[in-house]
Amino acid sequence: MILETEKILSNNDPILAKVILQIPKPEIESTNDVFHDLVSCIFEQQIHYRSTKRIFAKALEKSSIEHLTLDNFYLVEEHYLKNSNLATGKYETLLAFIDYWSNNTKDFNTLSDNEVVKELSSIKGIGKWTIDMILLYTLQRQNVFPYDDYHLKQIMVSLYGLNEKVKLKAQMLEIAENWGEHKSLAVLYLLAFKKFGTRL
Repeated sequence: MILETEKILSNNDPILAKVILQIPKPEIESTNDVFHDLVSCIFEQQIHYRSTKRIFAKALEKSSIEHLTLDNFYLVEEHYLKNSNLATGKYETLLAFIDYWSNNTKDFNTLSDNEVVKELSSIKGIGKWTIDMILLYTLQRQNVFPYDDYHLKQIMVSLYGLNEKVKLKAQMLEIAENWGEHKSLAVLYLLAFKKFGTRL
């Protein structure tokens, strides 16, 4: 059964309509924890929901913790970071984020998308892609379009026949306009379609 949101997307985008018919609706069991998820993004340039390298998971395992918090972060420093080859830039970003988190008590669930962007972009080393992952997966906001996500670029070039050498971002944004305020669900469908390895 196609739900109302899927109907809107299908009516506005014939290619996405075919995707929706072929795969089950993407479901994400969010941690709803910005600290935990953002550190995972810094560690492996991927949020752990999508990770195949499991660098972040291994760091937690070596530190004997299941869920990362500011209070137990010292265990990761002690049992993983001291012996890891984490790039200098990543380490500096990690320290900047820890410093930010130690001095802020904001509830990100109460912030608007723009406010989340403003807060996180103030941290050295935190860019648009990371913020989009937090909005999309952790906070589960409905209108997020991470146009610079590598996998999303790949699947959109393939499905929509885009020219990746000429203003790819503009082409992607034009397609995304058809999704209205439901860009997040459209993105999740496309990424899930790539994972399923299905063809239209």
